[in-house]
Parts: sequence; C-alpha cells; structure tokens
Amino acid sequence: MKILLNLFLFSFLTSGCTKQAPMINEPVIDQTTNPSNGTGNFTYLALGDSYTIGESVKQAESFPYQLQNLLKAKGRDVANPKIIATTGWTTDELQAAIKKENLTGTYSFVTLLIGVNNQYRGYPINTYKKEFSELLQTAIAFAGGDKTKVFVVSIPDWGATPFGKNSGRNVGTIAAEIDNFNAANQEITLAAGVSYTNITPASRNATNDPALVAGDGLHPSGKMYGEWAEALLTKVTSVLK
Repeated sequence: MKILLNLFLFSFLTSGCTKQAPMINEPVIDQTTNPSNGTGNFTYLALGDSYTIGESVKQAESFPYQLQNLLKAKGRDVANPKIIATTGWTTDELQAAIKKENLTGTYSFVTLLIGVNNQYRGYPINTYKKEFSELLQTAIAFAGGDKTKVFVVSIPDWGATPFGKNSGRNVGTIAAEIDNFNAANQEITLAAGVSYTNITPASRNATNDPALVAGDGLHPSGKMYGEWAEALLTKVTSVLK
C-alpha cells in the first residue's frame, strides 16, 4: 500500500514531466504593449506549477482568479489572468514553457510561485537558485522592468497534507527541505527588491484543518488559496493605480 501511495503521489507532483535542459535565454518582450486576457484595465501574468493553476479545485477557486476577484472588489478592473503553469513543473520546465509561449508585451503585475517539484525530485538547491533567479528576472521583464509589480509567493509544505503524511517520507525532512528552498527563493527575491509573501507557515495548518486541503488530499483547497489571495491583495492593490 505504501508503494502505491508513493507512486500516486509522484504522479500528482510530476504529471509525467521529464528533466529538460534549462532554458536560460530571456524571451523577447515588447515593453510598449500590454496584452489583454479577457476584459479589464489591468493585466495579470501568473507563473508557476500546480499551485498556480489550482490543481483539484475549480478555476474560480485558484489563487490567481480569487485575487482577480478581490482586486475587482477594490475597484481594480483586472482582466482574466494569463497563466503559464502545469502540475509537476520544475523551474527549468517553467522556463521552457515561457520560451515556448513566445509572449510579447508586458503585464500590469506578475506572480511567481515555483519550486516544490524541485524539492520533491531531489534536485540540487544550487540549480534551483540559478533557475529561480533567472525566472525572477523574466518576471520583472514581463512587468515592464518594474520590480514593484512582481510578487513572489513561497512554496507551501505538502508534507502537512494527508498525502504527505502517507507518502512514506519523513514529514520533518520534507518541512526542512521546503524551508531550505524557501530560504533560497526569499533571499534572491529580497536582494532583487521584489515583494515576497510567505504563505508556508499557514499552509502547515492543513495538519489540523482538513478544509484547507482539496479532495485529492494533496493540493490546497479553495479556502487555502483564498488565504493566499488575501495575503497578496493589499500589496497588489497598492501598485495598480
């Protein structure tokens, strides 16, 4: 049974992704245009993995869409988010996907949340630091070079979920590794002068609150995603003038 759970967990986190060579070339971005996704005066680009697409919840419950709705309630007319994210992606796979999208133009603001699959697969943290730093610069470029319009979100602790507890892995080790990856992305983010939102401590409340976990037992529920959106709301509102 433990073997089956391990295999099932791996399929959720990796979604069949394979290791690819890092795509370090920056996309060519036309700084004079502002692409629109749906209708709205402001545009939003969300970069990440399963935590950004909202695996196992309705699209409206994902944190980018909840953030969009909260911003609209604050009088900020934000278009539907442009999301580049897939369950299982690591930093290099997100880089490759951005390159493939061949986006042009800039966005009113950008969020970046990536790294859980680097941790899960046991990839070197030094490789993560390099690729995360490159992704952060890409995000800044998509924000028109304005670092105040980029918002990095920390990696939640999947070890606090039912799947994590039954994965056969030591949850203390998972937590320590997640903390190490977050220490790395936080240092890089703050050194670049970019906003950092730490949702990791609150994600560990899933240990005692089943309502924070989606039906798959692994990913956040709409309730937890709502907490992330609330944590970002004031920061994002302040830069959308």
